[in-house]
Amino acid sequence: MKVSFILNGEPVTVDVKPNEILLDTLRLKLNIKSVKRGCERAECGACTVLVDGRPTYSCNLLTVQVEGREVTTLEGLRDDPIVKELTSKFVERGAVQCGFCTPGFIITAYALLKSGKELTPENVKKMLEGNICRCTGYKKIIEAVTAAAEALKK
Repeated sequence: MKVSFILNGEPVTVDVKPNEILLDTLRLKLNIKSVKRGCERAECGACTVLVDGRPTYSCNLLTVQVEGREVTTLEGLRDDPIVKELTSKFVERGAVQCGFCTPGFIITAYALLKSGKELTPENVKKMLEGNICRCTGYKKIIEAVTAAAEALKK
């Protein structure tokens, strides 16, 4: 069956199986590599994308469910000033280790910064709690997101 949606600002139409998950469509058919296969149970956040601007686990969503919707991956935000600032702060603060989870954290943090919610360490922790990093504690990640928010205010 054919599914049409907007991917990173561009219309796409792709043939999918009725039970195909968005993660597989993005990685295997559309060559989107920032979306990672982690737990396959919507628990780790490695597959996070934005669907209509909201962080969504692509391992837990059938591709047919994005028909007519907008899907944004890290590749689609590469030139966005918020993502550039987040990426810079992740590197500066040592919030990147192996890098496997980083795209999911950046996408989720991007949505938080775009939301206009007050950014306290507690709010950042709450928003990022659906993302798991197996290499490090979350202190540096939370500091990186908070630092990016402060830099963007200026």
